[in-house]
Amino acid sequence: MTGTNTQGDPQAAQPPETVERIQQFIRQDRHRTIRDIAEEVGAGYGTCQRVLTEELGMHRVAAKFMPRILTADQTQQRVNFCTELRQLASDDEPFLSRVITGDESWVCGYDSETKRQPSQWKSSNSPRPKKARQVKSSLKSMIITFFDIKGIVHKEFVPAGQNVNSGFYCEVLRRLREKVRVPQG
Repeated sequence: MTGTNTQGDPQAAQPPETVERIQQFIRQDRHRTIRDIAEEVGAGYGTCQRVLTEELGMHRVAAKFMPRILTADQTQQRVNFCTELRQLASDDEPFLSRVITGDESWVCGYDSETKRQPSQWKSSNSPRPKKARQVKSSLKSMIITFFDIKGIVHKEFVPAGQNVNSGFYCEVLRRLREKVRVPQG
């Protein structure tokens, strides 16, 4: 295979051994990044990308987590855990009222309308109503919210530029614990 890179220099076909090594590495673990592959195979990033896309005809797609991909042990652990939770819920009636769950979500600085909200009544001779085009706001924030059986227990916006990592989440959980007075243990 011969091509041209962005500077106009010809690109030589990759040796079959390099292509085979990249292909074997991908077969072992399809989740690896091009950087990982380049490091492992000892080839350049661009070379690996070219081999994957042009010579092997592959492209990266987002994979969903599916329980069928779990090992037999992992599946059994899930079944055991769910069975325990089910038993707890049936033995201890207020059990579910003590469960708190959380989620993160992006919120934008505008309210989107439903299709019916901008509609209006008009007669046959009245002009067609005009509607300004709604532009997405540049204001976008992440909010972390915790719920219990009654509703929202705690919510807080993530400061701009803040990475949501384990350290940050631990701080959020400490604030949640103080707010709902969850005993440690």
